[in-house]
Amino acid sequence: MSSAELLTERAGDSVCHLQTTGRRSGRRRTIEIWFATDGERIYLLAGGRDRAHWVRNLRADPRVRVRIGGRTLEGRARAIEGEEREPLARHLLAAKYQGWSEGRPLSRWAAVSLPVEVVLD
Repeated sequence: MSSAELLTERAGDSVCHLQTTGRRSGRRRTIEIWFATDGERIYLLAGGRDRAHWVRNLRADPRVRVRIGGRTLEGRARAIEGEEREPLARHLLAAKYQGWSEGRPLSRWAAVSLPVEVVLD
């Protein structure tokens, strides 16, 4: 099964596990986090923005692993605030977890959290 097929099949899963490399320790750090996908990329929102340790880690080393559906995928993560896919990330996550729909305002979480994109290798 390709990564795109896996993402499409597992898009409804409630969480994924994101693994970053500790910026100071060099050790792998794993968090459980909400995610959304467009079938090609994985999107995350950091409510703590740059204060979140996982965001600090990926800024230092963008190589990440994402475990979803019992499979581990490798990719590169980066903040996408101010970029073309930022609204997509916010809308996908708000729709999945908060029932957001077109024409409605985003919640504070969906509107102000730092959007992160994972592009798979």
